[in-house]
Amino acid sequence: MNLPVVPFGKPRHERADAVRNREHLLRTAREMIAEQGTQKVTMDALAERAGLGKGTVFRRFGTRAGIFQALLDEDERHFQEQVLSGPPPLGPGAGPAERLIAYGRARIAFLLDHHAIARASLDRTQPIPVGGATMTRPHIRILLGQTRPSPPYLDDLAVQLTAALEGPLLLYLSMDEADPAPDAGHPLAESWQNLIERLLHDATPTPQQVDPV
Repeated sequence: MNLPVVPFGKPRHERADAVRNREHLLRTAREMIAEQGTQKVTMDALAERAGLGKGTVFRRFGTRAGIFQALLDEDERHFQEQVLSGPPPLGPGAGPAERLIAYGRARIAFLLDHHAIARASLDRTQPIPVGGATMTRPHIRILLGQTRPSPPYLDDLAVQLTAALEGPLLLYLSMDEADPAPDAGHPLAESWQNLIERLLHDATPTPQQVDPV
């Protein structure tokens, strides 16, 4: 599979000092979230904690929501790298059904683990985005196409499975930040595995359906 990493944000060439500032700000934001939660991370607080000017923070992220979007983008890239080149079954080297199950379980864990950051990344002055620039739909479509026999209506099925997988993130945007994020054993992950196993099992023709040779 040669699926490219989905780009996040606007690519641009940056000076070395600008790159260092950005990395320093993101590290500092993660430290603040770990210590105090997302609510304490503001433009002013981040600038003071990082020892940089407030103007630098505004130029980097634009808004408070932009801080959290940058954190999500960075973690999304790491997640995609694991899918594209990490160990199986999430990465290459396992069968398509096994990879579909592993991807869903890993993606659900990722979404739930990032629910507080995702909620904080929403700009309340803008409409809530439907879907995002993730690799989920094309990845699911490719893996479905590799199953034998593959289910019918692959494009439509990939859209529906993507909604089933990414949709729970919106539900968890309303969680209390103090609530612990569910782990990979959460019922959503178990349900995803059951869904894929049932889907691919039902797509396999019975002996009566197989044409005689």
